Amino acid sequence: MDPHARYQSPLTSRYASPEMAANFSDNKRFSTWRKLWLNLAIAEKELGLDIPEGAIEEMKEHIYDIDYELAIAEEKKRRHDVMAHVHTFGVAAPKAAGIIHLGATSCYVTDNGDLMILRDGLDILLPKLARVIQRLSAFAEQYKDLPTLGFTHFQPAQLTTVGKRATLWIQELLWDLRNLTRAREDLGFRGVKGTTGTQGSFLALFEGDHQKVEDLDQRVTELSGFKEYYPVTGQTYSRKIDIDVLMPMASFGATVHKIATDIRLLANLKEIEEPFEKDQIGSSAMAYKRNPMRCERACSLARHLQILVQDALGTASVQWLERTLDDR
Repeated sequence: MDPHARYQSPLTSRYASPEMAANFSDNKRFSTWRKLWLNLAIAEKELGLDIPEGAIEEMKEHIYDIDYELAIAEEKKRRHDVMAHVHTFGVAAPKAAGIIHLGATSCYVTDNGDLMILRDGLDILLPKLARVIQRLSAFAEQYKDLPTLGFTHFQPAQLTTVGKRATLWIQELLWDLRNLTRAREDLGFRGVKGTTGTQGSFLALFEGDHQKVEDLDQRVTELSGFKEYYPVTGQTYSRKIDIDVLMPMASFGATVHKIATDIRLLANLKEIEEPFEKDQIGSSAMAYKRNPMRCERACSLARHLQILVQDALGTASVQWLERTLDDR
């Protein structure tokens, strides 16, 4: 189908960076599932389960060559997204077909995969935020002595300097960097917990050996790039984790909106302007205009970022017992 004949989100088509769009893409999601199945098989083999080395080698060779047409056909037939991809991976790696997903529940890949994507998204964001702070700091230093009229209530007030005003923005961004770094460092792994979080299927696989089940959880966590796993879960990781990530993101959105709004106000006063490119058009009817379109886009994205946490709060509050399925 012509991609222009179906809805596409402007978040990816217009606003997202290439690396962030790739991080939330189907390729990333489903290759991450395959990496998790591989990690599980490696750990299970290390702990004594009869998994052929050839199965692991085939899985390694077919992490990225995903047959989406087959996966779509399988999901239509089986009405189950994870099992459709288990089958699709098994077709690509036939020696592993019998051991892919061994002992696991769907949330092993969906939830652990989401945590890995959140982790990688924060790893993309944090250096970018640090660069913004660095550049604003250079701006503040450059204009620390340039006087400008201060405003309270957006009414003329006492003089300040352009650099001093920029330090207000920098301070809030530093708090956001701190909060988002905390969220990144606190992010754990769901791990290998089974259907309702009891690890019962893995206890059966290891004939009741509790230590091997604990070792499996730890080893898969390490292979997946996390320092620690959550000690207890239901079928899913607690949806409070999403709140813990989205709350500092919402706070960051508030900062971005404040900074971009300040610049929009100053643009109207002709004190600060956004860069205006050689062939840029300010308005289709008024060529002389210098619309602050970058800041306007930042404000619209920031508002969207601020409301996402409301969804996470609602989702966490209605997770019945070990889990429900109205969060997907």
